[in-house]
Amino acid sequence: MHDNLSTAASRGIHPWPGVPRSPLALSILLAALGSAISPLALAAQAEEQATTLGTVTVTATRREASLQEVPVAVSVVDGEQLERDNRNNVSAIVQQVPTLNYRAGASNKDTSLFVRGVGTISTSPGVEPTVATVIDGVVLGRPGQSTLDLLDLERIEVLRGPQGTLFGKNASAGVLNVVSKGISEETRGYVDYSHFGGGNENRLRFGIGGRLTDTLKGSLSTLLGKYDGNVENVANGHDVNGYDRKGVRGKLEFEPNADLKVTLIGDYSDGRDTLPSGVITSTSSAAFANVLRPVSPSDHNRKINSDYKTYVDDINTGLSGQVDWKLGDFTLTSITAWRGWDNTQYQDGDRSAQLPLVASHDKGEVDYNQYSQELRLTSPKGQFNEYVLGLFYMHGKSEETYQRRSVNAGVANNGRADYSVTNDSFAVFGENTFNFTDDLRGILGLRWTHDDLEYDHRRISSSATPVTGIQPSTASKGSVDEDGFGGRVGLQYDFSDDLTGYATYSRGYKGPAYNVFFNMQPRDTQALKPETSDSYEIGLKATALDKRLTANLAVFHTDYDDYQANFFDTVANQVVTRLINAGSVKTQGVELDTSFQATRQLKLSAALAYTKARVDHFNCPAGAAATCDIDGGRLPFTPDWKSYVRADYSIPLDNGLDLELSTDYSWQDEVQFSLDQNQNTIQGAYGIWNASIALADYNDGWRVALLGKNLADKSYAQALATGGNYVYRAVPRDDQRYFGVQLRKDF
Repeated sequence: MHDNLSTAASRGIHPWPGVPRSPLALSILLAALGSAISPLALAAQAEEQATTLGTVTVTATRREASLQEVPVAVSVVDGEQLERDNRNNVSAIVQQVPTLNYRAGASNKDTSLFVRGVGTISTSPGVEPTVATVIDGVVLGRPGQSTLDLLDLERIEVLRGPQGTLFGKNASAGVLNVVSKGISEETRGYVDYSHFGGGNENRLRFGIGGRLTDTLKGSLSTLLGKYDGNVENVANGHDVNGYDRKGVRGKLEFEPNADLKVTLIGDYSDGRDTLPSGVITSTSSAAFANVLRPVSPSDHNRKINSDYKTYVDDINTGLSGQVDWKLGDFTLTSITAWRGWDNTQYQDGDRSAQLPLVASHDKGEVDYNQYSQELRLTSPKGQFNEYVLGLFYMHGKSEETYQRRSVNAGVANNGRADYSVTNDSFAVFGENTFNFTDDLRGILGLRWTHDDLEYDHRRISSSATPVTGIQPSTASKGSVDEDGFGGRVGLQYDFSDDLTGYATYSRGYKGPAYNVFFNMQPRDTQALKPETSDSYEIGLKATALDKRLTANLAVFHTDYDDYQANFFDTVANQVVTRLINAGSVKTQGVELDTSFQATRQLKLSAALAYTKARVDHFNCPAGAAATCDIDGGRLPFTPDWKSYVRADYSIPLDNGLDLELSTDYSWQDEVQFSLDQNQNTIQGAYGIWNASIALADYNDGWRVALLGKNLADKSYAQALATGGNYVYRAVPRDDQRYFGVQLRKDF
């Protein structure tokens, strides 16, 4: 089923006729809309008197401040809303934040996030994340770690553009700052249960917390979740593309006096995801199509025919201690943390059931540990110079083993690679805000980073010559160290109490890299140069209608040099990716976030992003088998246009009950998933419509909700890739219409 927006876009028609595509024209139009505020205000006076929008507090500048005051492009997603919408991890929020996109893979090890068109296009442990994920001040060193389910979530802040002068770990494209809920003074708890169709999904959560002594508070939360999946393996009749997860998170806050606060956090999660290696959508080979039977490849196919059990075992563990010590009017913050990540994946590389004649079966194991230490000194507010100064150190080590069994014409060959990557990163960073007047402020931030990176790789093959999917035995090692500088400079001006604007220039830096993977060859042993970026941004943040309307606009332009990206190539008759300094790319666009408290019961919100992310000049690697003529092509995983609208309406009933109605719609333009601009890896434009109805008694502490997801029953691909003579997709959770019920009780 196709919605009107998708159908129009597929014919090349813009989804909002009359709305200009030019970012500059769009900015002028949005500014002109300000003149229409007065008629809106008059109309609203005829409605029931509305309350104001609640203040959204963020820590994007490492101080708690109103979202409308900080000179940073930030999108904020409320944790309670995510829970009610059955969006349980960072991959699920991309529909709500148009500037954020997600790279899906056959394993969560292969996933990453993109901001403004730029992200990590590599699974090598020798590459640092382009978009950093920070959970309660602790940065995650590998992109795949961020796929864990989130517990006791207060909010997620998506900071757009280079973020290096305020955050411990450098982030060259953006930061996901995940903030958990604080612990209440009184003892409180909750239990909630959800059941969803379309794969028999069940989730149970329990949490309790409160004051334990005069100086100590604590909380504990748990999760049990299971989902059969929405893809069928016809070889054995099993459902796949599901999960089985459990987790626990504990938090202690110790305040012996008014000047000292110590926060200890521990978490553990264990999950098994039955993600298929890919669901075939088309093939140019009649022989392969015959092998797939009774599966029929199509854009909406949700069946596989696989003779190998594909799944991922994933364990995340973490401990952190944060100390906040007031030194007069200053605050000294220390965050010490360890995180462990164990990931084991089994993949059917041939995506078929052809044993004993043909097979490509893989097993990969990751053992990753990271240790980090951050120190920050925050000056008091209200001074001419308000600043945050910081020191950061992280040590990370990945030890991986990858094994492949390749069968061709009944002849079996085996390969095994053992490799490790060690990274040590040191940084000094800080940002100053100079209060020239009550309305005019200057911004100056700097960062120095030193990276030490080394790898060791050994592969053993049962064949002395290349065979399908396996290169001959080899061994190599290498090391590199680099110094990098980043910074931020700008001005912020308050035009009035309700309108502030800013203009900034930021220098982004991403450290050196190695392309370390199973089939690594001598040509892959050279270190990649650091990736740098120059980003220019102008922003406006406005509040109107007696604080019932907010609108935040950002216009940006970023140039990247020595862009680090994977490029498809063919090795031993199998498609692989080669990590290279791909050259220069450019991303520019406009972003708008707005909220409107129309009446006391009705709240409207919307977000729109136009992101033109393009290859400026591509450096073709020597001996590449794939086409290199991609100058002007789209950067992968990022549509040009993306939008989100939402309405929430509450109806007070008798006896203290509330009836709550919610609906949201997300739409995105077509997206290219491959850097080589393959025409077979383009997902057309589509929209997803969700809605819910709930009955609640907040005085008695209960809520019951019915949810409908993807009500227009729109099937789409979360990712598309080629396997030689066929194309396969990653099937999303909401690939078809489904319904669910949520029950919650607070005590």
